[in-house]
Amino acid sequence: MVTLDEIFELLEDQRRRYALYCLYEKDGPVAVSEVVEKIETWEDDPPEADGSLDRFEEIALDLKHVHLPKSAEVDFIQYDREQGLIQVQGSPEEFDALLTIAKIVEEPEE
Repeated sequence: MVTLDEIFELLEDQRRRYALYCLYEKDGPVAVSEVVEKIETWEDDPPEADGSLDRFEEIALDLKHVHLPKSAEVDFIQYDREQGLIQVQGSPEEFDALLTIAKIVEEPEE
């Protein structure tokens, strides 16, 4: 069972929320590259990237090394690092409700 603290910790970072919004739009596993592309379109004012990386690479690295492993700490998010796939499966209703509310409030542009 996921705690409220764990849910809020998952939702505290905008880029991680964007990844979760993207995963909820899809049914089944989603390629990390697809999540990166979606985040790239949603970010209005992205954090400054390292000058040696383009924006796509910077987002991909941030997701692969920070946000996806963090998200996979809960039982209902599976991240297959080797295949580059992530999915949400069997999430609790409380998480679904809070994520839906967050997306409505945040309104990332499609």
